[in-house]
Amino acid sequence: VQLQASGGGLVQAGGSLKLSCAASGRTFSASAVGWFRQAPGKEREFVAHISMRGTYYADSVKGRFTISRDDAKNTVFLQMNSLKPEDTAVYYCAADVFHHTTYTLESSYNYWGQGTEVTVSS
Repeated sequence: VQLQASGGGLVQAGGSLKLSCAASGRTFSASAVGWFRQAPGKEREFVAHISMRGTYYADSVKGRFTISRDDAKNTVFLQMNSLKPEDTAVYYCAADVFHHTTYTLESSYNYWGQGTEVTVSS
């Protein structure tokens, strides 16, 4: 599975962006997918996850971000609304073919995209 994240950019606080994670490989539609982010000087952190069990979010983005998928297009999306300066980070998508229950852990994911940068200005 190869992943390509896109859709990042510069947006003002309160604005919206929609990230996409396009994948190649037949196993992607059967995989759980997560979004993580890494802000400057900080460790990478969990943002959102989608699997057959449902969708899950970090508390910091709950109610503002929505993860979804279009398996016909082998793509997972992250709709980000009401963006805040603290959302500024490089966002990564990742696929977990084994559907680990520990979806907040980076080690649960087998494949990673290259990241797309999101900058939210105040």
